[in-house]
Amino acid sequence: MPNGLEIMKAAIDDFEEIQEYMLLAKKENAKETYDRLKKKYLSLKAILNVSGVNLTDIDRIKE
Repeated sequence: MPNGLEIMKAAIDDFEEIQEYMLLAKKENAKETYDRLKKKYLSLKAILNVSGVNLTDIDRIKE
């Protein structure tokens, strides 16, 4: 069973990956894809915020 640190690392990795896909979708003008990714981005951002993770350096989307 993963410990808290492993869970947080996985959430941060997911957050960074979602941002990569969002930037790509924006570049390709894939609005529907971007909007779907944004939902996941906002969920992960909320979870990380509540968990006390400082997103200043890792949040490249800033939405």
